[in-house]
Amino acid sequence: MKRAGMKLKNAELSEIDDILRLHYKYQIDSINEEDKADGFVTTSFTKEQMADLIQKENGLFIAKIDGQVVAYAMAASWDFWSLWPMFEYMISNLPSLEYHGQTLSIDNSYQYGPICIDKSVRGTGVLEKIFEFAKNKMSERYSILVTFVNKTNERSYQAHKRKLGLDVIQEFKFNGNDYYQMACLTRKSWN
Repeated sequence: MKRAGMKLKNAELSEIDDILRLHYKYQIDSINEEDKADGFVTTSFTKEQMADLIQKENGLFIAKIDGQVVAYAMAASWDFWSLWPMFEYMISNLPSLEYHGQTLSIDNSYQYGPICIDKSVRGTGVLEKIFEFAKNKMSERYSILVTFVNKTNERSYQAHKRKLGLDVIQEFKFNGNDYYQMACLTRKSWN
């Protein structure tokens, strides 16, 4: 049976259950132990938070194959993320960080991630495609993408560094965990 091509799009409210199913499969609290080495998502989300991400931020992007959600990428303003203590900490740190000659702020940067790719399509270019799709959409509002990766999630770190070209701008500790904070320009003309 031939698979249909991949479709990248902004998520709709009707797709939240499918996105949460994928999310739950790879979230740190519910992932199968044998899958952890291949990457995981640390933050949990409710249907209401997903709806806000779609309606207020236009920041939930998905990849579908044969009508199934096989990947998602989240991206939103720091205001959206400020509900979580870790992001509040990251926001307070922004003015001390610089990237490509710009001091980071809530106005010129946004938080990207998490991103989640079903293992059935890993290594097929889905990561790069959904990342570029989300980054291009967010480049209309922000010049700098910022994210973090737990140091125990080596696969995610390598994917963001090697495949997506993000730069480590600092390392930090929060709630007993060690993280890389990473960034990239949303488009070359911002530099």
